[in-house]
Amino acid sequence: MKKLNIKYTVCAGLMLLLSACNKQLDLKPTQSIETSQALLTAKDVQITLIGAYSNLATLDANGVEHLYSGSVFLMPDLLGTAGQNIIEWAGTYQQLTEMANQSITVTNSYVANTWLTAYNDINQLNNVLSALNKVTVQADKDRIEGEAKFLRGMIYFDLVRLYGKAWNDGDPNTNLGVPIILTPTAQIDASSYVARSTVGQVYTQILSDLTTAQTKLPASNSFYANKYSAAALLSRVYMQKLDYANAATAANVVISSGAFGLMPTYAAEFPYSTTGPAHADNTSEDIFAVQITSQQGVNALNEFYGGPTYGGRGDAVVSPSFPAEFEPGDARGAFFYNDGGSLYSSKFQNQYGNVRIVRLAEMYLNRAEANLRSNTATGDTPLNDVNKIRTRAGLAPLASVSLAQVLTERRHELAFEGGFFLHDAKRTMQSVGALEWNSPKLVFPIPQRETIANPNLKQNAGY
Repeated sequence: MKKLNIKYTVCAGLMLLLSACNKQLDLKPTQSIETSQALLTAKDVQITLIGAYSNLATLDANGVEHLYSGSVFLMPDLLGTAGQNIIEWAGTYQQLTEMANQSITVTNSYVANTWLTAYNDINQLNNVLSALNKVTVQADKDRIEGEAKFLRGMIYFDLVRLYGKAWNDGDPNTNLGVPIILTPTAQIDASSYVARSTVGQVYTQILSDLTTAQTKLPASNSFYANKYSAAALLSRVYMQKLDYANAATAANVVISSGAFGLMPTYAAEFPYSTTGPAHADNTSEDIFAVQITSQQGVNALNEFYGGPTYGGRGDAVVSPSFPAEFEPGDARGAFFYNDGGSLYSSKFQNQYGNVRIVRLAEMYLNRAEANLRSNTATGDTPLNDVNKIRTRAGLAPLASVSLAQVLTERRHELAFEGGFFLHDAKRTMQSVGALEWNSPKLVFPIPQRETIANPNLKQNAGY
């Protein structure tokens, strides 16, 4: 997506110190347009929404990566693989090294920038939603509302998983999540200092946004979010909150739509041009992906998971122990390459490859696990769903399937995607290296600059 010149740079008190906010508001008019001047027509609203998509992965003026360039998945992977012979962190970025060592500080810049960029993006989406009355064509109005709420729900989901306890860690109705802000922040006043909502309240808001999105969005919408994108993300949310019946139902909506199909080979889902790195369109398997182009920056997963030959830093080296886990003949176990003596995942060879948010393979695995846990067969049997994934990987089908086998298939199929190493460990209550699954060290701190700026923000335990 082409980067837009129109960008809202309104600051919320909970995001920045007032001095930083003043700096943002001093931007030139060509970079910042007042909401009252910009959102006057339906076209303005549409342009602002497209800008919100662009912002998901665009580097900001200070070179800070936004969430969905890949960092929102890299960080939980680093935190969730420590001491497990999956990733051998060789990076020099101290802030990411803290995550790989499971010793995050309250001044960690990645933690702080994740919070900041997330709430900036939410604020832009809130601007879109507040101006829906400017859109007079009902179909356009529904679509714009659906897309904005899809993106907002997606962001809140990743925020609450990083900065709040897992759904199954204590009481989600008392555990603190993140602040819920549903209206645009145009100026700093007492209302800007929003306290943290509970984990349960944040999940309720996420489900409301995504359910509305599924209802409002069309079945087809180019590479933007559609109703199946919302259903797929709903399935992931329900899995995380252990609502397996609804997780299976939502996954089945996507699978049974026929709108997507598994690529014929595992490698085909992660294309790399033989002529060099270039943007590649979504595959038939991609339910929703953030589009990366040379105008926006690079795929941050390639930046850290990719070897030097493919434009990466080579920081996240794959331990030889991890491919050794795979069964003989598993194409996924061979989907690695040696670069200068170190091993890297072939999923991230392309600097301008799209960041896959959710793909069809996950839906088969969600449906399989959810049905197995619930002793149901919504859409199909767990065995059939797992065997679809196995046979695509070149393995013989199973005669029967256990929960442990389904979880192994998730681990191998979705490795280095979606932050699943950490999020699945919490959901299934598996230890993470030397730490218990519910250790406070596996939850991000609230950034120090936010707790200084907003006295209503309570810090997480252990910080």
